[in-house]
Amino acid sequence: MAKGKILIVDDEKNIVEAVKYNLEKDGFRTAVALDGAKALEAAKREAPDLILLDWMLPGMDGLEVCRTLKQDPKMRHIPVLMLTVKSDVTDKVLGLEMGADDYLTKPFSPRELVARVKALIRRASPAPEADVFQLDDLKVDWGRYVVSLKGKPVELTSKEFELLRALVEAKGRVLSRDALLERVWGYERSGEIETRTVDLHVSQLRKKLKTMADRIVTVKNAGYRFAIDA
Repeated sequence: MAKGKILIVDDEKNIVEAVKYNLEKDGFRTAVALDGAKALEAAKREAPDLILLDWMLPGMDGLEVCRTLKQDPKMRHIPVLMLTVKSDVTDKVLGLEMGADDYLTKPFSPRELVARVKALIRRASPAPEADVFQLDDLKVDWGRYVVSLKGKPVELTSKEFELLRALVEAKGRVLSRDALLERVWGYERSGEIETRTVDLHVSQLRKKLKTMADRIVTVKNAGYRFAIDA
């Protein structure tokens, strides 16, 4: 049984074939685009469950493709896993700011690729329950992935949404960066880029929560917690 559809965006055909083979071997369906413009067309046409997006593409590069996807209300929910030869922290943070949900640096192992894909899809899948969390001006419908502030919609990326869920469900307990990495990103590794990934997403989430931003409290040398009681 197919596990979902993955859109592979890369102009290196040998990489495309290798990725395609390993994903299909694990039960995924695949679609392919060789440049940025075709990637956007394919994303609309194929409605993939996840997009594997190469940074260096002819014409429109991966960063621009990612930014465009995340600005489209019909496609912003699709997780984006960027594939890149760039290993510099600054480059990776830039990609995250454009909306990428995760990173994989070339060369990568097929096993890690499939694991990252599964983790992202699992966390992007809507929860079956329709629980609603409400606190002051903030209202979150976990089942429908709908967030509103003073009755107005708040657009969160899949990672920002899962980060908010993790913090709220902790019920005031402090969650370390490692705990958030495991819960939200789905893998147990720590390092400079992973730590900055968590901090960046917390920063972006605070900006979007506006009047509720202070509810996300930084606990020095420990992590973050969501203050239920002000």
